[in-house]
Amino acid sequence: MTAAYSLSDGGLDDRVPFLARLESEDRSALLALGVALTFAPRMVVVHQNEPSSHVLLIVRGWTKVTASAANGYEALLALRGPGDIIGESSALTGRPRSATVTALEQVGAVAVEREGFTDFLNGSPAVSFALLGLTSDRTRTADRRRLEFASMSVRERLAALLLDLARTHGKRTEAGIELSLPLSKQELAGSVGASREMVQRLLKELRDRGAVSTGRRTLLIMRPDILRRIGRSGV
Repeated sequence: MTAAYSLSDGGLDDRVPFLARLESEDRSALLALGVALTFAPRMVVVHQNEPSSHVLLIVRGWTKVTASAANGYEALLALRGPGDIIGESSALTGRPRSATVTALEQVGAVAVEREGFTDFLNGSPAVSFALLGLTSDRTRTADRRRLEFASMSVRERLAALLLDLARTHGKRTEAGIELSLPLSKQELAGSVGASREMVQRLLKELRDRGAVSTGRRTLLIMRPDILRRIGRSGV
């Protein structure tokens, strides 16, 4: 099994995707149960509140996971990419989907019917424990993020988010670190719990300081040291 370990506590890091936690035989058997699908960029993969009929296993490309409140505010909850599983909670509980998942680029996935997925878990304790471990790691990371964000200003949250995206989705160029995922200002705002207007103002500040350069769904980090300083002290 190919899986990285977190240096902080010796456990699996929450960013290690589901399929990477499985033995190759289990991984192949699970993928063989499904049907291959392709989603174009910006296409909705699953809708919030719809009934659950299947899980999706992403084999290539990246998606965003969002949830909408009654007042229309949309929060960016997570990014899911190759090896990740989508819709497992609804499949196990029978409840409607709790979030919308949208392709950020062309996405290839395998759809496994809910009944076939649950039968597979019943017959494979190792896969069941891998899924339980993933759920636990995601919950722990979400709790830690809420705690950290509660103690941060929006400026600090944005700086921390950009640094995290640079580590996980950054491509180093001569000009700086280019974020490979096409996130909009609204999506950035939803990830840090702020308004689009606030994020626009903060990005302008960062541009004026020479820390970043922005375009339509593009962002280049030129001075990560400034972002690190903001993340530590807010200045």
